[in-house]
Amino acid sequence: MRPTPLLLLFAVLTTGLWSCNDQCQETRVVKQMTPVTVSLMEIRRSLKTEAPRALEHPGKIYIKGNYLLINEIKKGLHVIDNSNPAAPRFVSFINIPGNGDMAVRDNILYADSYTDLVALDITDPTQPKEVGRVGEVFKNGQFEGAWWSYNESIGAINDQKVEYRTETISTNCEENPVMPGMWWGIGGAWRMMDVAFSSSAAPASAPGSSDGKGGSMARFALYNQFLYTVGQNNLHLFDISNPAKPASYSTVNIGWGIETIFPYKDKLFIGSSTGMYIYDNSNPSDPKQLSVFQHMMACDPVVVQDNVAYVTLRSGTTCRNAQNQLDLVDISDLSRPRLIKSYPMQNPHGLSINFPTLYLCEGQYGLKTFNVTDQFGVDKNLLSHMKEVDAYDVISLGKTLLMVGKDGFYQFDATNPRQLRQISKIPVGKSAI
Repeated sequence: MRPTPLLLLFAVLTTGLWSCNDQCQETRVVKQMTPVTVSLMEIRRSLKTEAPRALEHPGKIYIKGNYLLINEIKKGLHVIDNSNPAAPRFVSFINIPGNGDMAVRDNILYADSYTDLVALDITDPTQPKEVGRVGEVFKNGQFEGAWWSYNESIGAINDQKVEYRTETISTNCEENPVMPGMWWGIGGAWRMMDVAFSSSAAPASAPGSSDGKGGSMARFALYNQFLYTVGQNNLHLFDISNPAKPASYSTVNIGWGIETIFPYKDKLFIGSSTGMYIYDNSNPSDPKQLSVFQHMMACDPVVVQDNVAYVTLRSGTTCRNAQNQLDLVDISDLSRPRLIKSYPMQNPHGLSINFPTLYLCEGQYGLKTFNVTDQFGVDKNLLSHMKEVDAYDVISLGKTLLMVGKDGFYQFDATNPRQLRQISKIPVGKSAI
């Protein structure tokens, strides 16, 4: 009896499936964390100015005058002359172990170095000099999902060295494949890749002073005669009335999972993994809580324009059960913030507002530009979606847009938000255009 065409097709399909079970391969990115202990004495001796180096793992971005600062996660700061945005020029690298944040007032740069706050004079950007330090004020922190803590008994930092490696392994095709954006962690647990990048915003300088500007995922912010920094559960105030000699002033306990700070007029908007805290800062030396806008556990930066707060929520390493969305929040009554509308997103990170234009970073999914005039129709007013870039945080300077992602640093001409034009790019692995 001759086999029918249907039987032949079935035989081919079953043979193909059997072959797949024998030959299926998966490529996995494995994150490995190795414990390390480093003394504070060694860390403090390591702060120095070095020759320019290539970008490796860019983090926060900050702009002051004609200069850019790009954080090299956990290692220090790239100092870049941006007087010609089409050809930014690296001038130096400040080696600052354990660095993640920065802020600049006049010619003084403030940066964290694990437990310490350091002040550097950058009058000559090619030769920054340490002029002040407040020791042992930060007790713990997190870089790339790896926690560090201060071991006070021996004067050392307990940290974790993070390394990624790619593995290609043979598997049974019936096993669950690695989903896009996921990696296989140690211990066999599914986790979402997420690196947070941040910088600082400064709406109110002290009289006669000039502050820099950064993006939405800030942990440092300048206001009046104070530098504010947020940790996992508190707001720390530093008196910088003498800019070169910062002094620890006070600590305000807030809550758990504090992530970002955004000062706007005389208010502080503090993002956490469980909500947005609003503080009255009319007395800069004594911020008072006004209200909390609560949401499900999620990583969230926030920016504010007039009576609306724009908050992104995303899934990630410490907030992997969250929704990916953009929330518009009515803050006309600061004591009773109310949700206007939520908009589904892919994996939103940093954002910046130049009303009516909102720029929103979508990580590996690119950069989105919205017109937010209609608060109930933001999704219908997508002006552009630049999919070919990796976008984590963004700073709008009006007609110019600065953006950083894991593949490098970008500058765009934003004269027409519908058609952003790339001015320059510093890719990872390069110290020049």
